[in-house]
Amino acid sequence: MVGTLLNVATVVVGSGAGMLVGSRLPERIRQTVLHGLGLMTLVIGMSMALQTQNPLRMLAALLLGGVIGEWLGLEERLQALGRWLETRVSGRGEEGSSFVKGFVTASLVFCVGPMTILGSIQDGLTGNYTLLAIKATLDGFASLAFSASLGIGVMFAALTVLIYQGSLTLGAGLVKAILTEAMITEMTAVGGTMILGIGLLLLDIKRVRVASFLPGLLIAPLLVALTPTINAILIRLGIPLTP
Repeated sequence: MVGTLLNVATVVVGSGAGMLVGSRLPERIRQTVLHGLGLMTLVIGMSMALQTQNPLRMLAALLLGGVIGEWLGLEERLQALGRWLETRVSGRGEEGSSFVKGFVTASLVFCVGPMTILGSIQDGLTGNYTLLAIKATLDGFASLAFSASLGIGVMFAALTVLIYQGSLTLGAGLVKAILTEAMITEMTAVGGTMILGIGLLLLDIKRVRVASFLPGLLIAPLLVALTPTINAILIRLGIPLTP
């Protein structure tokens, strides 16, 4: 858990520094910083999404994940959690507030990516938290920039990091036994596509219900595991559609 605790600390420190700096910046500068983050988020998301070895499989994971996520109301639940935290902090929890936007955006950015999965597994199995230390550094700078524009909600994303990464670390043995390199690649690609949605949100282009796609991160490795079986069925039917 050393790597996760370090990550939590950098998010808290980075967010605190960002709020100190952000309050001294004019609105136009904060907007420019936010748009710069949006552009960079698009670049990162695209680089991750292009790692897929099978676009059809990634599409299936996203669509199925989106349907399941909407059925479970994941977007509303994450928004509600943000409003609940805001109520505890400031006494008000408003729909669409900057606190909620900062919490939801930062939570998704900090927890979707290969470093989160691989770093947590490595930390849990061997105690080597090098990958998570690198991620912690990146998240610290990102939280500084995010909080300068979106405020204290970004700091509370440290709770999401603690719960999500901590769970992966504690369950590292089980996760390591299940996930293959191909599975992690497809999870990364699906996560990258979700990050593209966050970039569109930060640029005020389109509000994508990114949290609803979260089940796609679980469906992607499942589809990889089922590919040989699916291929065998398709070959028998004379339509080998997947490589």
